[in-house]
Amino acid sequence: MEGTHIFEYVLNAYSVVSNVLHIGSIAPTLALIYLALLSAYALGFIKLRQPDPNMTHSPLTIFNIFIYVTLRLSSVTYAQTTSGGNADGLASVSSTAPSPTAAPSSVDINGTPTSFREIFTVPSAADFGANLIPNIEDPQAQNAQDVCPGYKATEVERNSLGLTATLTLAGQACSAYGNDIDTLSLTVQYQSADRLAVRITPAVIDSSNSSYYVLPDNLVHQPTADSDADSTSLMNDLSFVWSNEPTFGFSIGRVSTGDTLFSTEGTKLVFEDQFIEFASSLPENYNLYGLGETIHGLRLGNNFTKTIYAADVGDVIDENIYGSYPFYLDTRYYETNSNGSLTLVTSNETNATADYTSYSHGVYNRNAHGQEILLRPSNITWRLLGGSIDLYFYAGPTQPEITTAWQMSAIGLPAMQQYFTFGFHQCRWGYQNWTVLQEVVNGYEAFSIPLEVVWTDIDYMNQYRDFDNDPIRFNYSEGESFLSNLHASGRHYVPIIDSAIYVPNPTNASDNYSTFDNGDMTNAFMINPDGSLYIGSVWPGYTVFPDWLSDGAADWWTGEMVNWHNMLDFDGAWIDMSEASSFCVGSCGSGNITMNPVHPPFLLPGEPGDVVLDYPEGFNLTNASEAAVASSASASQASAYPTASSTDMNYLRSTPTPGVRDVNHPPYVINNAQGDLAVHAVSPNATHADGTIEYDVHNLFGHQILNATYNALLQAIPGLRPFIIGRSTFAGSGKYAGHWGGDNYSLFAYMFFSIPQALSFSLFGIPMFGVDTCGFAGNSDEELCNRWMQLSAFFPFYRNHNTLTANSQEAYVWSSVIDASKIAMNIRYQLLPYMYTLFYLAHNTGSTVMRALAWEFPNDPSLAAADRQFFLGPAILVTPVLAQGYTNVSGVFPGVGKGEVYYDWYNLSAVNVGAGENVTIDAPLGHIPVYIRGNNVLPTQEPALVTRDARKNPWGVITALSLQGAANGKLYIDDGESLVQNSTLLVEFTASKNALYASARGTYNDTNPLANVTVLGVQQDVNIVSLNGVALPSSSVKYNTTSKALVVTGLNNATSDGAWKSDWILRWG
Repeated sequence: MEGTHIFEYVLNAYSVVSNVLHIGSIAPTLALIYLALLSAYALGFIKLRQPDPNMTHSPLTIFNIFIYVTLRLSSVTYAQTTSGGNADGLASVSSTAPSPTAAPSSVDINGTPTSFREIFTVPSAADFGANLIPNIEDPQAQNAQDVCPGYKATEVERNSLGLTATLTLAGQACSAYGNDIDTLSLTVQYQSADRLAVRITPAVIDSSNSSYYVLPDNLVHQPTADSDADSTSLMNDLSFVWSNEPTFGFSIGRVSTGDTLFSTEGTKLVFEDQFIEFASSLPENYNLYGLGETIHGLRLGNNFTKTIYAADVGDVIDENIYGSYPFYLDTRYYETNSNGSLTLVTSNETNATADYTSYSHGVYNRNAHGQEILLRPSNITWRLLGGSIDLYFYAGPTQPEITTAWQMSAIGLPAMQQYFTFGFHQCRWGYQNWTVLQEVVNGYEAFSIPLEVVWTDIDYMNQYRDFDNDPIRFNYSEGESFLSNLHASGRHYVPIIDSAIYVPNPTNASDNYSTFDNGDMTNAFMINPDGSLYIGSVWPGYTVFPDWLSDGAADWWTGEMVNWHNMLDFDGAWIDMSEASSFCVGSCGSGNITMNPVHPPFLLPGEPGDVVLDYPEGFNLTNASEAAVASSASASQASAYPTASSTDMNYLRSTPTPGVRDVNHPPYVINNAQGDLAVHAVSPNATHADGTIEYDVHNLFGHQILNATYNALLQAIPGLRPFIIGRSTFAGSGKYAGHWGGDNYSLFAYMFFSIPQALSFSLFGIPMFGVDTCGFAGNSDEELCNRWMQLSAFFPFYRNHNTLTANSQEAYVWSSVIDASKIAMNIRYQLLPYMYTLFYLAHNTGSTVMRALAWEFPNDPSLAAADRQFFLGPAILVTPVLAQGYTNVSGVFPGVGKGEVYYDWYNLSAVNVGAGENVTIDAPLGHIPVYIRGNNVLPTQEPALVTRDARKNPWGVITALSLQGAANGKLYIDDGESLVQNSTLLVEFTASKNALYASARGTYNDTNPLANVTVLGVQQDVNIVSLNGVALPSSSVKYNTTSKALVVTGLNNATSDGAWKSDWILRWG
């Protein structure tokens, strides 16, 4: 994650206090006590906080005071080592100018002269870019539609799958934001029964400009016509129509309804070397979803600019963050009239008794350049900084069909995960050593809270360097013992791996780092235009960045992973900083590596000026005294460390130069969250081994490192499915990894946004998604963590993680959170077989795991913007409390009144609600409303503290009958870990006419018995129950006349060879 561990500050403070003792400037007794505390803390004998469920969380606890003093003392040695510093303590020299090596200081520790090298802090100005104003905010910006001529189509030639044509400029080149391309090639291809491709590229592409316009298939798969397209394309429900009036434009229509889905007519095509613009009309109040990655509501709305440019910026709302997904789903609702005709719904108001139907289509623009998409009330406009127009239209007409078709044809199916990955994960930035990790494990065990995976942030690293552990706090010998015990308990371990590689200081012989040396020998790193290494700045100091387009990078990465795994038996990889992030503009380390290691150009959490004092909404109401102290401290901190701000209106506006691309400051300025494209990122002019400029592939770095890590783990942990969680992703990354939502905040608002973020990634083909539960940045509190631990229990990836020096937020810290977590985890762990089956289906068919209400009920327009509830698969409806202070929540039960029924998970009774009713549901703190949708059969298993043990427990089946008395479901079983399975088992359940049938196929031998079957919605009293014709004793049968639930137990003996060893029929009547 982020930053330098407190241990480094302890060492600095140690030297300061040692000097203080030496000169006798403070009372020796107090200094000795302080040194003892420092030593005990450094060696791991004391921690910031002990895990006590009843502890308070004041920012003024004794350990916080201890750490605060440590940081204040350590700041003495973090000053710049150059003279002539500015008032803010930063050196006046340029960050890119060569600087002398910092001279060591000599101090005495226990009478022994010891040298400590003062740490150079990269100036904050090193990460300042040009002062830019986004085009959409610039009153001086020209409108390309006003000044550009568009194109005319000629030489149109039809073929069996579509047509080709030549597009030529219809007038004088406008050079609006780049150099116009005179001649373009158009290709239209009906590729399958449900897919239509429209591609527009420069007519002349050669080795000199290929990377400007062509996205290689080996980087991002390019869909091609299916082998049977000659016949299947004839059934395509999409049509392509073009016109030259007044200039070239085209429309995509749906044949079956006559609707226009996408139309550029009435607008001009603009195609320049650094700017492409095309637009389509849209109906009033349209419903678009996708276009990630952004923290935003599920439905995008019609007044929103979506920027796609991978950025390390934290979870800012409505701006571009880590991933890139140029794909959207468009859903249109129609009222069905009495004569069968359809009327498009353009109002947000709908009639609960009317009949509606919907048609959806998908649009994918296969382009990896920086771009922005303008959503406006009547149109959508794409503006690209390069590449080509490579559009794919998916006919649908439902979300499941579109998602499946997009994955099957373009981005690939999501990776199948190991079973253990669906357990609960615990992490934080600030676990000091192996002993602390063991105490975390002990804390979960002490309170009998399930814990599956322990994670470490960058604290474990040797000076924050990849593939190397700190030799004292996380040494390999202690690690071997810890991991041996952890694995023996059925648990797992995953460390973070950053995306930049430390460059060792050539003037310090002890600063050797073989990972860099090995990569440098194989030319595995990006370079500057002059051929020298591109050296940025990340956590360890000045760093280089893997060049995934080089021949040597992937093999080098694999080698480092394998060697490290031989020393540290980890179970997966957490890839971070992969946008790729750099803490300075340009190659700031060139000429400065003799200063390595260096401190980042910003404060870290807990350092003076960045003490963590933020709390969730309503904390002032629930913890008034602590909130007042924190508020006062925050105000004092803000006054003592004011944030720099600029009102400079002198913006850099670049203009096109004939024959030249300005990649660092393109003439069109996208609305990038970081402003300048080089801020907090590898500069656009960084160069790859094949000559490609980073400008053309920036958004792919995260995708490529996930690919490399997937292949590396295949070698490091052979035979097992690689488990990877990555930060920066691209369309198709789901076939390698899962994704977590990044650096969110400990706020109810971010808990709310976690749902639309997760649903969006369902669309993007990454079902293995979760967020930092209880929040990453800032301090969490009991109420927020209580609610969030319950909500995240229904996300596929379930991890608690927070920042350095913030309050501890493990599930055992607060007593009410212990209870709430155990309640939600009990449900989750019972449903693990169901969740695992959902992933099997997603991996094989492209179906989704977390689902929006609108996807399950596509003909209900009232659900178009619903993102406060969600389905887990087709059967589980979750309705969480998402705001502070509430003890109830409003929710809908889709389809009620039209054949649907829902059952309360807790009391097993059917929910009594009216059609379209938005009901108020009791939800006191510690209770999350969960419902089972009728017509579904759920396989369950008795929970345990680890999934290894849960997989050995007896089975259960919950059958939620529809109003017609029917239900169905599936269960998939395998060994839970192997990449290639020797045997599997698929059980299919069907319920009808007072009987439940279980039929299996496959050879996997599961010997766990069936313990119980629960049937919901049994309307008649039950007198007898039989299994395969053998009546069960009355003691095994309980029927509740109030809830209408039948519970059958005591089936273990009858199924002692295994619940699925033979097919069976359970009858009741």
